[in-house]
Amino acid sequence: MRTSTQETAGPNRGLCHGPQPLSARLEPWMNELLADDAACRALLAEHGSPVNVIETGPLVRNIDQLRAVAARHGVDFEVYVARKANKAVAVVDAARDAGAGIDVASDAELAQVLQRGVDPAKIILTAAVKPPATLRRALRAGVVISLDNQDELADLSAESPDTRPEVALRIAAQSDGIRPTRFGLSPAEWLDALAARGSGVRVSGVHFHLHGYAAADRVTVLGEALEFVDRLRAAGHEVRFVDIGGGLPMSYLEEQSEWDAFWAALRARRAALAGGAPAEEATAVPELTWNDDPLGLDGSGAVYPFWQELTRAAWLEAVLAAPVPGRGAEPALTVAEAVRGRGLELRCEPGRAVLDGCGLTLASVAFRKKRADGVPLVGLHMNRTQMRSTSLDVLLDPLLVRAPGAAAEPAVEAYLVGAYCIEDELILRRKLRFPKGVRRDDVVAFPNTAGYLMHIIESASHQIPLAANVVRRGGDYTRDAIDARQPVAP
Repeated sequence: MRTSTQETAGPNRGLCHGPQPLSARLEPWMNELLADDAACRALLAEHGSPVNVIETGPLVRNIDQLRAVAARHGVDFEVYVARKANKAVAVVDAARDAGAGIDVASDAELAQVLQRGVDPAKIILTAAVKPPATLRRALRAGVVISLDNQDELADLSAESPDTRPEVALRIAAQSDGIRPTRFGLSPAEWLDALAARGSGVRVSGVHFHLHGYAAADRVTVLGEALEFVDRLRAAGHEVRFVDIGGGLPMSYLEEQSEWDAFWAALRARRAALAGGAPAEEATAVPELTWNDDPLGLDGSGAVYPFWQELTRAAWLEAVLAAPVPGRGAEPALTVAEAVRGRGLELRCEPGRAVLDGCGLTLASVAFRKKRADGVPLVGLHMNRTQMRSTSLDVLLDPLLVRAPGAAAEPAVEAYLVGAYCIEDELILRRKLRFPKGVRRDDVVAFPNTAGYLMHIIESASHQIPLAANVVRRGGDYTRDAIDARQPVAP
């Protein structure tokens, strides 16, 4: 499919926003597409609803931003794109062509990136569970395997009795203030395991992955990792890299003020309800969420921080410029100096941070109705797994795409609901305001969904086909090769 290109300022954000707006950052290509209602409708007509649109240009830009920071510090550095963050084959090809590495988390991902011609030296296998067949595939290709536990080490030894495969050891941080993790072992446990098994593996890397996005936490655990590198080298292993995993932050929103205002309004609403205020006073603070869902304010769960001040390049700068925690060895050195002084390569495995700006999801309107108690609903031809991660909600305003000159409908505040036969089948748990109503021929667009939101928990429950994935190159839109592996909408 090819669409016309046009100079435009972008879509009309006034057609859809929350009572407390959360305006998403948009790439120029998103503005161009969303301003062309005919192109959006054509994509849905050809590929079904929803349809994921992927543009890999921002991926290369984001990788280059990170590389530039490391280069300023003289640090040998590489980005290993988290394959699990988006399943489109176009992402693999773009990362390969940019010379980046790829972090694979399953046998299928490993087989795929090898088939796409990615250099095995640019792949790391980090799967949480590694079946014997996956270990064999990695061994045949010469891919570095990130080991998580002693049983994996035993499995690998059984699969490679006559060779010394190259591995990274995943460490579970022991520092105070670092949240416990189920992944990896302590450095002491790894040293004991290696001593017990002799020299059956070549340890070429130390690897960790942390909860959250704090630069200070990475600095703390890098201190542990560098000490572990020194001990491994003293034991005869030629360690050549440290991998800090993912969790590089990005910011979805245009303004911090909107993020702060949303949470202030939600807290005010919760306080009014909890304080036993008269109904007229409680309702003076408007409802913001489905059934007044607190979205984690009561400790019921976590919401991704859709606004973050320190992101990507600035975040990496903060890590590299920070002093290594004083553990008696090199307290005066920065992270960059400590890594450089050891001749190590620094690696990271970002998902969202490099896929920032690489995708959006379009859906068509199925119906408009009211719940039994009068709450307005707008049904979409999609389900909640097709635009969701492990976060309690996606705190971004969608955009309503409407043909120019189309007649307005009555203004309404409504919730977006989906196709699953579940009472709580919400696409978003926030109420949305539609000042000019919702038409059956409107298109709802969810911005910046490439990083995890499209694919990480998508489901074909009810035997509903998975969303189609199309790749944008200039004015052309072509089906991504990943869709050949699964039933998809026509």
